[in-house]
Amino acid sequence: MTSTPRGGDVEDLLRELAPRVLGALVRRYGHFDTAEDAAQEALLAAALRWPEDGVPDRPLGWLVTVAARRLTDLLRAEQARRRREDTVAAWTLTERWPADAVDRPAADSDDSLIVLFMCCHPSLSPASQIALTLRAVGGLTTAEIARAFLVPEATMTRRISRAKRRIKESGVPFLLPSGPERAERLGVVLHVLYLIFNEGYAATSGPSLQRVELADEAIRLARMVQRLLPEDGEVTGLLALMLLTHARRAARTGPDGALIPMAEQDRSRWDAGCVAEGVALISEALPRGDAGPYQVQAAIAALHDEAPSAEETDWPQIAALYEVLLRISDNPVVALNHAVAVAMARGAWAGLDLLDALAADERIAGDHRLYAVRGHLLESAGEEAAARAAYLEAARRTTSFPRQRYLHGRVARLASD
Repeated sequence: MTSTPRGGDVEDLLRELAPRVLGALVRRYGHFDTAEDAAQEALLAAALRWPEDGVPDRPLGWLVTVAARRLTDLLRAEQARRRREDTVAAWTLTERWPADAVDRPAADSDDSLIVLFMCCHPSLSPASQIALTLRAVGGLTTAEIARAFLVPEATMTRRISRAKRRIKESGVPFLLPSGPERAERLGVVLHVLYLIFNEGYAATSGPSLQRVELADEAIRLARMVQRLLPEDGEVTGLLALMLLTHARRAARTGPDGALIPMAEQDRSRWDAGCVAEGVALISEALPRGDAGPYQVQAAIAALHDEAPSAEETDWPQIAALYEVLLRISDNPVVALNHAVAVAMARGAWAGLDLLDALAADERIAGDHRLYAVRGHLLESAGEEAAARAAYLEAARRTTSFPRQRYLHGRVARLASD
């Protein structure tokens, strides 16, 4: 045993090892759903014992051994139940898995990426992909995931159980897909991590603007994928985008939790280390070839983070990059951000003209962000009455309390002026 570690060190180590333990079990035994339960029990046992007893010399092997024994118990219990019900399936423990299997050394290979691909299987809904990824790869408990997404624990339990059942029924082989399927599945994985990060950085509902633990977890998982696929430009681009965006987190809210827009933020509070790492990553990725959407977004974020102030930002370059992004992906949020960049580069009315066209897009026509941007541009153009109406409509449409307070504050300020 090594020296007794601090609780936080054990927690970090277990989160790092969680997908490797699950991957080792699924590779050896199959049965993703039962293996995930056994892995969680082993992680819980380690969380209770290691702070007192010390971390074993081979922590991964310890976890795999404990989890494999528990999995064997679970599968034998299931086999006995099926036999009692006279509905025995083809689960044959002794022939497929020798009794000494649990005592074999854990493989050095890292199956984390395969586990992540399984959690992001296209047969699952995005909500299920996110929940299962945080549970199986992130090592979060069901209660932690439920709290993060503001749903009852029972609801999240059902969501995760359904996802595991779908994985089991799909018969997905435990291996990395190849060719076009691999590229498609990797795209799903990156999108799931992007969604997790966005919910952490800008919570869509509830009393807090940010859920830092979710953003931190998304960055940790993106680092893991980038370590496993260092030559993939989009993987590197996504990690860079997360770091460059997350660098601003401390300046985004005031002491009372109120939203502070980027133009008004104290840039000295931005995390210089995150900015430097993000800029280095995207600078390394861009020259490799055709840039994908995450790389372009990271390049935009880098321009924001390197500017001394909002006024000194290279808005024409940002507008041009958003135009590149629009050619890659027909995304109304990208179009909305493009309108803001155009307004900053060419004047508020140029941006408002683009918003008028965007208002016909049903995908964003009812979104509070469209009205918030309209209010901002109308305020910049001196149309205060129209700006107040737009801010009020945006406040009515958002479910985020900090955003509501911010928008009502803009209305009050305009009214006092």
